[in-house]
Amino acid sequence: MVPRIAVVEDEEALSVLLRYNLEAEGFDVDTIASGDEAEIRLRERVPDLLILDWMLPGVSGIELCRRLRQKPETERLPIIMLTARGEESERVRGLSTGADDYVVKPFSTPELVARVRAMLRRARPEVVSTVLRCGDIELDRETHRVHRKSREVRLGPTEFRLLEFLMAAPGRVFSRAQLLDGVWGHDIYVDERTVDVHVGRLRKALNFSGTQDVIRTVRGAGYSLES
Repeated sequence: MVPRIAVVEDEEALSVLLRYNLEAEGFDVDTIASGDEAEIRLRERVPDLLILDWMLPGVSGIELCRRLRQKPETERLPIIMLTARGEESERVRGLSTGADDYVVKPFSTPELVARVRAMLRRARPEVVSTVLRCGDIELDRETHRVHRKSREVRLGPTEFRLLEFLMAAPGRVFSRAQLLDGVWGHDIYVDERTVDVHVGRLRKALNFSGTQDVIRTVRGAGYSLES
């Protein structure tokens, strides 16, 4: 699963620059231009990390950060605050509101990318780790190989992405809509029944003789990977 970064920045040139550099590092980047829009988009999809500008049209970055920390689904979301305010009192205010890190403009883009990676390693190690393990299943993101009980499991590209997505959060139940968004992407239209087809193929590949079915179907809710 490619780590998802949401960048909330109303300065278009900076937003484009951040998107270009983060995508070059292999991240999936979503850019948002206002606090109001960000609040709506973050309700629809929570990223792995948020880069948030302090001064935004509509809801300010500092207010949005405060609101996010009050919601269970985003209370642990890693947040890096961007601001032109370099005074110590302002940095303290930003961190006290709930930001995890604070970067003053102008800043070094390579340094910001390094901070993003360091924060993801601490907060969401499963999204940056090369090898994922869940029970007796091992998935290598670099070689695109999957093993179960030391036996190689051959998967198509979609089934590999589906397994990778499920392994990043074992035990969590994902709806078909969430799986479509996470595996196929929110810009591609695919019928929800397609999820069932690929889950069936993944289940068949993983569940060879002598193994238990690790994919749990939750009626009316979706699917989860059990460890």
